[in-house]
Amino acid sequence: MRPAAIRAALGQPFVHGRHEDFRGITLTEPLDLSGMALAAVDFSGATFRAPVIVKGARFDGLAWFSGARFEDAAVFEDALFANDARFDDARFAAPARFAGVEFRGIARFDRAELTRGGDFSRTVAYGNVSLDHACVDGPADFRGGEYLGGLWCDTATFAQGADFSGTEVHGRLWIRGARAGNAALGEGDFGLSFGYTYR
Repeated sequence: MRPAAIRAALGQPFVHGRHEDFRGITLTEPLDLSGMALAAVDFSGATFRAPVIVKGARFDGLAWFSGARFEDAAVFEDALFANDARFDDARFAAPARFAGVEFRGIARFDRAELTRGGDFSRTVAYGNVSLDHACVDGPADFRGGEYLGGLWCDTATFAQGADFSGTEVHGRLWIRGARAGNAALGEGDFGLSFGYTYR
């Protein structure tokens, strides 16, 4: 599969109930989808050995990257996910860049491994954001995020210095078993929490 073919397929108008199936592909060339309006797509189990640049793109349908391997840069800055975004079991070998992203469905990062950290600053999520058992080994920046559907961090682990300052959690905040470095993640690590906190 070549990047040009993927761009052509995803550049087609979104049709409800249809999606492009790229499950399990291996891509060795950079994939740049920046600024595009994208059809629904399933990249579950895909391996990206070169940079994936999706800056400012709009995913009009489902966007599934479950179990995907990002072996180089993964840049989703300022993208819009109009439906569910799934990154459960994904592996990021370079810093994951999600600054300014808007999630209108769920954002699922369960068991994801971010071996060099991630930038989630200024993200806005209307559905639940789940980091259940996720592992963020490098710098983690969640500053200024707004989670209208709650934030689930059951047993998630973050590197020491993970920054949740200025975040607003409007739904359930679940931080049971979550840690930042050697310390338990606490409600005070967040800017404001308007719902129930489970710790």
